[in-house]
Amino acid sequence: MINSTQVSYFTLAAYFDTGVFKYLYFMVIMSLYFFIVCANIFVIVVICMNRSLHEPMYLFLCSLFVNELYGSTGLFPFLLVQILSDIHTVSTSVCFLQIFCAHTYGGVEYLNLAIMSYDRYLAICFPLQYNTRMTSKKIAILIAITWLYPCFALTILLSLATPLQLCGNIIDKVFCTTYSVVKLACSNTSGINIYGLIASFGTIFVALILILYTYLHILKVCFSGSKQTRQKAVSTCTPHLASLLNFSIGACFELLQSRFDMSRVPNMLRIFLSLYFLTCPPLFNPVMYGLKMSKIRALSKSLISNVGY
Repeated sequence: MINSTQVSYFTLAAYFDTGVFKYLYFMVIMSLYFFIVCANIFVIVVICMNRSLHEPMYLFLCSLFVNELYGSTGLFPFLLVQILSDIHTVSTSVCFLQIFCAHTYGGVEYLNLAIMSYDRYLAICFPLQYNTRMTSKKIAILIAITWLYPCFALTILLSLATPLQLCGNIIDKVFCTTYSVVKLACSNTSGINIYGLIASFGTIFVALILILYTYLHILKVCFSGSKQTRQKAVSTCTPHLASLLNFSIGACFELLQSRFDMSRVPNMLRIFLSLYFLTCPPLFNPVMYGLKMSKIRALSKSLISNVGY
């Protein structure tokens, strides 16, 4: 039996020998990460530098893009190191740090999208009262909750996971997750499993209820309102719904892989599905919002033109 004091590293068994192709994979992953960093930083700069974008919707977007940088930075540098390495191991401290980054990223992303739906609900359903309801103080509180709650929840989860006695150190993934470590425990894990389910489904359930409530009212206003109201709703809600769907698909893939036996699924497909929620939203969101949001698109073009001259 191996206990927690003897486990100093974990072996990531999902990696396989790619031969000389590892340099191609390295360049592809490096290019993706470079594009994600540049795209998200560019949109953040556009929002921060233009006072006309210092509105609640764009401040929530800025929080979302910061989270995309946070989540991708918690994964991509690690992947790049592992791709070039012949031995795919990770120290326990780095593994738990990666768990913290990946799970807090997921929580912040989902809560941020829920708060953005609430913001659209106020803007479309209560346009005359929007500025009095969505004050600077309220914006700060909502963004703080979005970031602090997942961090607090994960701190408690890791305080329960780190003392566990482990009977092995092999993780069948390309990066660390809570469930993959907890599965290795020799001792009773019912307490941490219950807490994990409560924390996960509590976040998901509360955010989902808020999203459904706000969009039901937005649809009601759209059907009974003017053509201008419908156009405003479509222009601002379409990117949000696309982001929500994209992230939810990736989160579902990860949840299914954690809880069910996926050994019959091809290894490459399993790796792609497990990385989806940490790669596609950071890649997809800045491009989509940059193209779909007319103010961001216009100011981005202006900034690029000024840099060109």
